[in-house]
Amino acid sequence: MQRILQPGDIEALDRTSPPRVRLPQPASLFAERAARLAQKAEGNPIGDYLRFLSHLARAQQHAAASVQTAAPDAELIARAQEHSMPLLPAASHVDPAWHAVLDQLVQACAAAPALPEALAPVLERLRTLGRGDRDTLARRVLVGLLSESEDLAAAPLVMAALQVVFADRASRLREADIPYTEPATICPVCATAPVASVLRIGGQASGLRYLHCGTCATEWHMVRVKCSHCESTQGIRYQGLEQLEPGAAQADQTVLAETCDGCHTYRKLVNQEKDPLAEPLADDLATLMLDLLMGETDYARASMNPLLPLSDADPSADPLP
Repeated sequence: MQRILQPGDIEALDRTSPPRVRLPQPASLFAERAARLAQKAEGNPIGDYLRFLSHLARAQQHAAASVQTAAPDAELIARAQEHSMPLLPAASHVDPAWHAVLDQLVQACAAAPALPEALAPVLERLRTLGRGDRDTLARRVLVGLLSESEDLAAAPLVMAALQVVFADRASRLREADIPYTEPATICPVCATAPVASVLRIGGQASGLRYLHCGTCATEWHMVRVKCSHCESTQGIRYQGLEQLEPGAAQADQTVLAETCDGCHTYRKLVNQEKDPLAEPLADDLATLMLDLLMGETDYARASMNPLLPLSDADPSADPLP
């Protein structure tokens, strides 16, 4: 009897096919992000905040070396694949290991040079908050339900701790474990919306567009010129500072806003072919001016950067509390 090949089987037969999913590598992920944040801070309107996040990312790298999580069991993987749903939706799968990571990050930030005075009470609150309240705050951060100013101020630190844990857990998976999800516009591991998309260089992924998860750093392939929010292939355009700001003829084209006339949203496209050192989350943060200019159009940002929650309310606000 001839067996009917299932999704993924054909790709498995071709050893030269590009990876459908790029799983995070915590051993280098946060160090590379820290370096990029520091580089992009020079001359940037939010340079102080980018430098603080660079310090935070270095602390994440240190924490990533010691965190230990467990990959999902075979039954959970099989169920997710059967129903085409993400493996571990973030808000309902917060690993307890995140508490120890948060403690490390709070301690590292307290020792940061030129710590903003207003940040001290935020660190103290996170240090003394009980585990139950911390977990509630973590779930609120993950689903974007932040209304109180003190929660908004704490959100980047909470998300930074969660990123370490979720990236570690995702790194323990195999590509064969990852389901084909419906819709294809959310992370197949943790169900988070992508923070940006990235054109990769090098190896089998060269020239391909991947959506980048801002929570677990998993990347999944999506063809170019397709809306990463509604999956339309019609009315897709790319806008950068050169198009949005007259006279910016020499504007950096590493990061463009990919707009969709179908759903009237945009998400940034980070092009490593223009700059091999580009890092999706860092470059998205560093191009706040592009968001400000897009705010003058009728396109809404499809999803926020998890380390800049204030941008949802007012992208021109000072991100430091």
